[in-house]
Amino acid sequence: MTVATGVGVIIVNPQGQILLGKRCGPHAPFWSIPGGHLDKGETFEQCAQREITEETGLQIAPPTFIGISNNLQTWRAEGKHTVSICMLVQHPGGEAQLKEPEKCAEWRWCSPDDLPEPHFEASRMAIHLWLNQRVYLPVL
Repeated sequence: MTVATGVGVIIVNPQGQILLGKRCGPHAPFWSIPGGHLDKGETFEQCAQREITEETGLQIAPPTFIGISNNLQTWRAEGKHTVSICMLVQHPGGEAQLKEPEKCAEWRWCSPDDLPEPHFEASRMAIHLWLNQRVYLPVL
């Protein structure tokens, strides 16, 4: 088994809210920041920009690295082990569109202090790292 690398992006609007998607398909019914898997030869920034455009239609600036998450709860529950690179960017303006309706049922601006449930582990950890100005927290 290989360990997959994901990139998740916290997009913050001027009101301090973050963009969250209600996932469908294999990741239903979890809420999550946008993102996806790193392709071979991509930088983290390129992956983030590609995934955001594919999922929402938004054109973001190169995001800033804020942390890394080792997603062991997901591995224990599903047998899929991912490591997530957590990124941050300011909202570029415009409305998020449902570009991949088979993967995401809706986009919503939410307070980072009041996350909708159930929430995807990698997304919850990225938001926690950002709010607490941490780069990494060990998983016990």
